[in-house]
Amino acid sequence: MSEQAISAHSGQEAASEPEYGATYYSNYWGGGGPYERNERWLKFFGDVADGLIRDFHPTSVLDAGCAMGFLVEALRKRGVDASGIDISDYAISQVHESVAEHCRVGSLTEPLDQRYDLITCIEVLEHVAAAETDQVIANLCSAADRLVISSTPGDYGEPTHLNVLPPEAWAAKFAANGFVRDLDRDVSYLSPWSVLYVRQDEAQVDTVRRYERSWWRLRREVSEVRASLLQSQEHLAELEAGGGIGSRPDLLSELDSREEEILRLRDLLIGKDAELGAAKGQLAAVEDRATRITNAKQRIAGKVPGLGPLLDAVLRLVRGR
Repeated sequence: MSEQAISAHSGQEAASEPEYGATYYSNYWGGGGPYERNERWLKFFGDVADGLIRDFHPTSVLDAGCAMGFLVEALRKRGVDASGIDISDYAISQVHESVAEHCRVGSLTEPLDQRYDLITCIEVLEHVAAAETDQVIANLCSAADRLVISSTPGDYGEPTHLNVLPPEAWAAKFAANGFVRDLDRDVSYLSPWSVLYVRQDEAQVDTVRRYERSWWRLRREVSEVRASLLQSQEHLAELEAGGGIGSRPDLLSELDSREEEILRLRDLLIGKDAELGAAKGQLAAVEDRATRITNAKQRIAGKVPGLGPLLDAVLRLVRGR
């Protein structure tokens, strides 16, 4: 699913209703098809609902920025207590009658009125004004311990994208609220840049170890994908240089197959690079926190002679060592 396609499913927190009315939803794709209740969107969010249930077995879900409620509808059909909130009066007016009572107009800049087992926030944060972003993230973090977040790291040409940030920037903002990426969960069936953030309940040393392990694994994987991509491109060049391809159906078939493989590997590489950037960003946030703690200890120890060993012991307890 492309960036433009899933960006219609959003809380659109930064704009007034006229910007996210009927015209927006019917033209957001640039003429390629409206965001509306049809087989394409119902299937997409049905697949997403299946993935969320398979991976998280949620008892209650809030779709923050639910648009027309397609994900809420899919989850409730599968027995999940799901609800939605969106800033657009028009979008909420298009919610199917079967889930109308479970979707409401509201802003994520306001505190949520209850806690949820899982919150999804799909292509919403890039629509939030920079000045309001921290408040929105704090509200989400206060209402659940698990957050599935998807916010495009690109697509700057969309005029309603007010705050497009790279994965590491979002990771740092969630880390400031006590949430870190769950490196063992893959939610790329939503988008290549989707992330599961979970409330941190581990020692700092374990967080650093986990991120370092994942960083190196992803680095190796990206390197192997690049090598495979280059090999495919070299083989294509050999086929084209051989001449007479048009008269060889077997070569044409292989050429098509190689082109499809290149596209698949390119998409995988984009997703893995985004994961790698997020992992490095969160590791940097943890290391920065450790540096601040160490500096504070040194300042205190310098003012109070003999206190250094006691502070070292406290820091070892905090870090889990």
